[in-house]
Amino acid sequence: MSGEPVRRRRWPRRGRVPLALLLGAALLVSACGGDEDDRKKPAGKAGTDKSASRAAVTIAPKDGAEDVATTGALKVTAHKGRLTSVKVRDSKGNEVAGKISGSGTLWQPSGHLGASTEYTVDAIAVDVQGREAAEHSRFTTLVPQNTFIGQYSPENGQRVGVGMPVSLRFNRGITDPEAVEKAIKVTAKPSVPIEGHWFGNDRLDFRPEKYWAPGTEVTLKLDLDGVQGRPGVYGTQSKEVSFTIGRSQVSTVDAKSKKMTVVRDGKTVKTIPITAGAPGTETYNGQMVISEKHPVTRMNGDTVGFGGEYDIKDVPHAMRLSTSGTFIHGNYWSGKPTFGRRNASHGCVGLFDVRGGHDKSTPAAWFFANSIIGDVVIVKNSHDETIQPENGFSDWNLSWEQWKAEQ
Repeated sequence: MSGEPVRRRRWPRRGRVPLALLLGAALLVSACGGDEDDRKKPAGKAGTDKSASRAAVTIAPKDGAEDVATTGALKVTAHKGRLTSVKVRDSKGNEVAGKISGSGTLWQPSGHLGASTEYTVDAIAVDVQGREAAEHSRFTTLVPQNTFIGQYSPENGQRVGVGMPVSLRFNRGITDPEAVEKAIKVTAKPSVPIEGHWFGNDRLDFRPEKYWAPGTEVTLKLDLDGVQGRPGVYGTQSKEVSFTIGRSQVSTVDAKSKKMTVVRDGKTVKTIPITAGAPGTETYNGQMVISEKHPVTRMNGDTVGFGGEYDIKDVPHAMRLSTSGTFIHGNYWSGKPTFGRRNASHGCVGLFDVRGGHDKSTPAAWFFANSIIGDVVIVKNSHDETIQPENGFSDWNLSWEQWKAEQ
């Protein structure tokens, strides 16, 4: 052994670690590691779950689809969640009305879509934890090869009498009247119940139960663009027109007494001698409506089934009451003593007049000047049948129950 003294290795004194350092280390471990559940939570605001939603949104038709049907093709569904918002707009920004149903799992439009139109769909759904899922889609509807329109009466801005119905004549026969009628709305101010009635497959009229009240504003809204009226034939109209009801004038022709009483706003304003249809060519009974006014017109028996019995080229102050040829008009050829004494016409109602209609003091001139389209003319006590409701604007010959009944 060496005589060198043994040196002892001096170890550092083991002291206490400050508590602050221990806590800091513990927090560091927790922040960097943590338990498994904590690691699954994404960073973000406390209490907000930003993980993927279990909800899924499906839009039909598919994104980019073309030649899409205007009815029945569009629907939005939610799986494992519920829809909270569905916005469908056309290229002009007009929104398509629709409704969410099925406890939030289905959205469908309330009506039809327009033809030849591009639409965008934006839909949002949430799952049970409130997490959102969204989808966007774009599609274009079909371009119709065959179309139909409805020609309407009265005209926009017109002032008409209390008997004027809203009448549409379609240029193609309609085989789906329910779809067409659903796309047409007629409203009135002041409001009154209005119902539609089909005459055949090409005419649809609307009227209230009783004559319109004077001063009523009536609006016709056509939303026919994209409506399939018959297989492969689509409507093209999307417009709104309105007209106003003027004063009330209802004139009653009594074929027996050969007089006409004119009642305006509930008061008798004039009684006029007339001549109605002669035996064998009597005037229709019933409620008729003035649909045309002509200062002078030609009347030829050949056009209404009377052969060559008459052809008068200058009938003055003529107003049409029926499609089949019934008029109330001036008559200069029968002689003044005929009026109020004898029925001598071929079915029309005649009022005394002069040739050319230049004398404004005659009964015919007065009645013409004081009548408007839509005024009512009622014929009674004639030895003929009641006019059919589809003959002219004779709609009022149907009771309200008959009018509303399905055709």
